[in-house]
Amino acid sequence: MSIKKQFIKSKPVCKVTFSIEAKEATTASVVGDFNNWSVEEGTLSKLKNGTFKGVVELPKDASYEFKYVIDGEYVNDAEADSLKWNEFAGTENGVLEV
Repeated sequence: MSIKKQFIKSKPVCKVTFSIEAKEATTASVVGDFNNWSVEEGTLSKLKNGTFKGVVELPKDASYEFKYVIDGEYVNDAEADSLKWNEFAGTENGVLEV
């Protein structure tokens, strides 16, 4: 799992690249409060090496809760900036600070 942040000097946004290795998976998405937890909006592209990857532009100076959805199973990113308990979900979510 990997998260890369690229801050854009000319705009108040950060390009965040999410990637997760899931060679056996057929689908993967990143969902969070930045896309209303939408699996469709967060669809990641599968690369030939079995990694799923996608880029999201997020307003900077904010924090976002997120998870990956791999073949329908919710998974946290070990490289998230932190974890936060979510009462609604009844579990911890990864937190991304940009």
